[in-house]
Amino acid sequence: MLNHTTILVLGAGQLGMAMLRALAPRARQAGDVSLSVLLRPSSAASDDPARQQDLAELHALGVDLVHGDLAEQSAAELAATFGRFHTVISCTGFVGGPGVQRKIARAALDGGVKRFVPWQFGVDYDAIGRGSPQDLFDEQLDVRDLLRAQQATEWIIVSTGMFTSFLFEPAFGVVDLAANRVNALGSLDTAVTLTTADDIGALTAEILFAQPRIANQAVFVAGDTVTYRQVADALDRVRGGQVERHEWTVPELERLLAAEPDSAMRKYRAVFAQGRGVAWDKTETFNARHGIPVTSMQDWLRANA
Repeated sequence: MLNHTTILVLGAGQLGMAMLRALAPRARQAGDVSLSVLLRPSSAASDDPARQQDLAELHALGVDLVHGDLAEQSAAELAATFGRFHTVISCTGFVGGPGVQRKIARAALDGGVKRFVPWQFGVDYDAIGRGSPQDLFDEQLDVRDLLRAQQATEWIIVSTGMFTSFLFEPAFGVVDLAANRVNALGSLDTAVTLTTADDIGALTAEILFAQPRIANQAVFVAGDTVTYRQVADALDRVRGGQVERHEWTVPELERLLAAEPDSAMRKYRAVFAQGRGVAWDKTETFNARHGIPVTSMQDWLRANA
């Protein structure tokens, strides 16, 4: 168990809230685990109804609020905040822009955090390697290098594949429900691993509290691993009709990216189309080995499509 432990979650977006919901009952059960969340002062003071609802939920969960700004504060300032906590879990995503993930990792190490879970909730960056179409992925490798080069702070990387909801995000353009079409990245037989934010939160909590203790390794989880052909077939079943299938080949996606090199979505499409480090066997995952139920793509579609 995580005894006498203070846990700080960075961010209360989709994943941060899922993480805190999953950790709260474990903290209550342990009795001597406390939960806090880092929020920008403007976010904590927001009168937006959705944010107010989140803040009320955090209060009900027994989560303390800590003010900070990951993008604006220096690594030294963040280290002073992080150093008050035993465990830091980053749920911030890439929204802070280039360099923020390195800064957070540096601050966790400099602050003397005992256990750190970086924002690596995604693909297998080691397998993808440097120089991929998505340049932000190189920074993820920088973070791994920082963590592996030291012994004072334990770290856990949770590899989840793509967030399930992102596959169906209209702006991503892969599953176009309005046009009743699947635009397969690479080919219809290219695979992708998917996990919902709720499952990522729940599985990360299980990993943190696991015995024997998990430390200094990448842990793979998966809600599902599917090909784009299987995505289209599942949509056929759920929607009761034939979904149009189109293949966005790697050369085509690379040409589109070259025409608009700053497009985040075109970067993501190109790197997922290559099919390397973006899918793994669900039967070999932490959740499968421990018999933990997760949301399959079919489950997600039935609830959302």
